[in-house]
Amino acid sequence: MSTVVVIGAGLAGLATACHLVGSGHEVVVVERGTIPGGRAGRIERDGFTFDTGPTVMTMPGLLEDATRAAGSDLSDVITLRQLDPAYRARFADGSEIHVRAGHEAMRAEIERTCGSKDAVAFDGFVDWLQRLYAIEMPHFIDTNFDSPLDLLRNPGAAARLVAMGGFGKLGPAVRRRFSDERLRRLFTFQAMYAGLPPSSALSLYAVITYMDCIEGVYFPEGGMSEVPRSLERAATRGGVDLRYGQTVTRILRRGVDGGVAGVEVDGGEQLRADAVVCTLDLPVAYERLLPDLRPGRVVRGGTYSPSAVVWHVGARGQVAPGTDHHNIHFGEAWDSSFDALINQGRLMPDPSRLVTVPSLSDPSLAAPGGTTMYVLEPVPNLAGKVDWSAQRAPMRDSLLRFLETEGYPTDIVAEELVDPLDWQADGMAQGTPFALAHTFAQTGPFRPPNVEKRVPGLFFAGSGTTPGVGVPMVLVSGKLAAQRATAYLPTTRRQAVVAS
Repeated sequence: MSTVVVIGAGLAGLATACHLVGSGHEVVVVERGTIPGGRAGRIERDGFTFDTGPTVMTMPGLLEDATRAAGSDLSDVITLRQLDPAYRARFADGSEIHVRAGHEAMRAEIERTCGSKDAVAFDGFVDWLQRLYAIEMPHFIDTNFDSPLDLLRNPGAAARLVAMGGFGKLGPAVRRRFSDERLRRLFTFQAMYAGLPPSSALSLYAVITYMDCIEGVYFPEGGMSEVPRSLERAATRGGVDLRYGQTVTRILRRGVDGGVAGVEVDGGEQLRADAVVCTLDLPVAYERLLPDLRPGRVVRGGTYSPSAVVWHVGARGQVAPGTDHHNIHFGEAWDSSFDALINQGRLMPDPSRLVTVPSLSDPSLAAPGGTTMYVLEPVPNLAGKVDWSAQRAPMRDSLLRFLETEGYPTDIVAEELVDPLDWQADGMAQGTPFALAHTFAQTGPFRPPNVEKRVPGLFFAGSGTTPGVGVPMVLVSGKLAAQRATAYLPTTRRQAVVAS
């Protein structure tokens, strides 16, 4: 039986481990932290529980793929419920639109708030999104690429994607369908997840809108940190050895071909392995573990997504009536704010912000009589023009005024503010938790590959490699890395037999 070491117990690493153990390999996961999750961790303070990573859970079927691979039904390791509404969108003029669960409910919401013309347009929009997803997922997302030529291995799928306008611009594509500006923003803001302004993002990234607004948003009982914990439960039941509080300091290499032989952890212990899957942010992985190798062009000088300031707040008191689990507060400015953020590297002059209130869905996440909030504002990454050593306090003051204006409780008991310098200190290149932007030149086969051909047996998973950023994509990345390792390992075993 082959042994694989996985570096990191975040979502990508745990998904990798689940798929590998399901393929019959011995798997050891080494994690520097004391709990699973990586970026999707948790902080407990003064009776409040803060989820430190993603707050939006979509596509639970991809999570189920991983747990089932390790031999566990999803319902045995986590309790999920669909949020309805998925979001409350609040606009600068005071109006609101709720993203409702289910086609008919959302169509009725659009007719109520925007009129019958846009309600009819929503039917065609849903059909377009579903067809985009049906083409993209199997052929361009949930698949390993060895070269750009692999884009042509299914020319029919590529042709259908072109015919549907997948390589056009997302903003104009949505604008042509809806007359209400609020809907245009509501169905394109997801491009930010890909690190791009809606006006220039490719229409193929409408699949993120599909995941959010059509397939629905879910929340785990116990908070979002239960997502990695569910993978941990499945992995452990499947036989994976999880080692917390250990940091990999070196990748061991064979002298003959430079292939991996295992890893060394702090303290000098060596763990022998036939393959290694690394989930560190790629620039950090090369700097710390592969200093003798020159990273690929995109890793060296790629375009990174904007970052975010996240303010975790535990406050006395309750939110105002009408507040939902996820609340998007759209600023009045749109294109000019994205231009400042992405092209100029400056703070948005009129920012849009997300406020997630997980204690509305699970009161156990807040102290009695209190509210737990996650407040996010998009900001430039560390390549921008913001001095975060000076901006940290003013940013907190700005977010506090925003919460007060919007009627959220502000009698703060516990808090934690995370800015780009904190993301960088936690091992994220250019101080962004969103990794490389999904420009065309950094997507699919053009994104840093999940295999390091110069080091046989070394593979990558996570948001910096294929297929990309976000909980669904990171779960897929673990599956793809496991496929790479599994395809490699039979060759390794045959070589070992010959050598003996």
